[in-house]
Amino acid sequence: MPDLTHSAPARSSRAHLFYIQVVIAVIAGILVGYFFPTLGAALRPLGDGFVKLIKMVIAPVIFLTVCTGIAGMADLKQTGRVAGKAMIYFLCFSTLALIIGMLVANIARPGAGLHIKPASLDTGSVTTFVNAAHNHSFTEFLMGIIPNTTAGAFTSGEILQVLLIAILFGVSLAQMGESGQKVLSLFRSLTELVFGVVRLVMYVAPIGAFGAMAFTVGKFGVASIGHLFELVLAFYLTAILFICGVLGLVTRMMGFSIFRLLAYIKEELLIVLGTSSSESALPGLISKLEKAGCPQGIVGLVVPMGYSFNLDGTNIYMTLAALFIAQATDVHLGLGEQLALLLVAMVSSKGAAGVTGAGFITLAATLSVVPSVPVAGMALILGIDRFMSECRSLTNLVGNAVAALVISRWENALDTEQLHAALNDKTHA
Repeated sequence: MPDLTHSAPARSSRAHLFYIQVVIAVIAGILVGYFFPTLGAALRPLGDGFVKLIKMVIAPVIFLTVCTGIAGMADLKQTGRVAGKAMIYFLCFSTLALIIGMLVANIARPGAGLHIKPASLDTGSVTTFVNAAHNHSFTEFLMGIIPNTTAGAFTSGEILQVLLIAILFGVSLAQMGESGQKVLSLFRSLTELVFGVVRLVMYVAPIGAFGAMAFTVGKFGVASIGHLFELVLAFYLTAILFICGVLGLVTRMMGFSIFRLLAYIKEELLIVLGTSSSESALPGLISKLEKAGCPQGIVGLVVPMGYSFNLDGTNIYMTLAALFIAQATDVHLGLGEQLALLLVAMVSSKGAAGVTGAGFITLAATLSVVPSVPVAGMALILGIDRFMSECRSLTNLVGNAVAALVISRWENALDTEQLHAALNDKTHA
């Protein structure tokens, strides 16, 4: 969010104006896409261009934030401890998201009654995703964390590669002691410089949100939801249940309301809604969490890790969509088969992390090793996947925001006064 160095009233005014601009842009995009679908579909470069601008600065943001955060930690053991706690948290909540998606699918049964014969489906439309899933095994995912060269980590677009380099540089810088202070000071200055670039880029966020939303509605049309409306509705309601219920309980135990947090990061949520990409809000989320009292080192570790290991929205989508396909094609899955599906999803959700179209690819990876559910059934939901990607990205973003706050609290490093001051700021209410 644009937040140049001015007085507090000026920053509040700019924040409010930015929020209004993005809201207007999203609504305008929907209207253009609905009434002028050809024009709306042609506006895709506006959204894609904005996302590319954001991705351009993600690598330096992560590197500098993590590196300076680790180097500034008094105890390097804290880095390993934070990473370990984060992975435990991610495993628990990612699994919980998978289970909730499965429970809702069994209760709501959105695919029941469609009676689709797998042989009648167009498998060619999903071949690309199935091939991508086969090419991204868990082993290859682990090896992919290691870049071919140090510079290559910054050009590959892989968040975890940049994170690995940042951790190594941060630890090395911390071990340099007094002689490393000049480098640390330089990196901190560069951090301010990069976030300045982010603020400049965010000025075109309304244009990007407008173009992306116009393309989505113009290209696919609201009517494309059609008889699959029950699945879309079930997914959105499940995501809301997870955020307000599960994550809401977590934040309540921490002493604040999930709705306050949602209001605090509303600009980032709107950008994600418009672009269908949670990465587009990553720099802004990191900045917001630091202002809310989370230490830079913890935010820098937890949030980038969460973008690959804590995809709550994607996990809900995977089990819900998989069971929808089974129900729609009249495939009965017993408890044992559903548990097997759950275990496979736990692994495949990590194996394809960071891949473009990860939600659809992870679903393909899961179905490809559960033979009872036809992979061809993915053709049923291909047309509406774009409408569900916004919800996946929004849920992922909120989940990672809560994760950073929880890990900071576990480390007794969360400034609660600063947190409540940020959440109770009237500009975010």
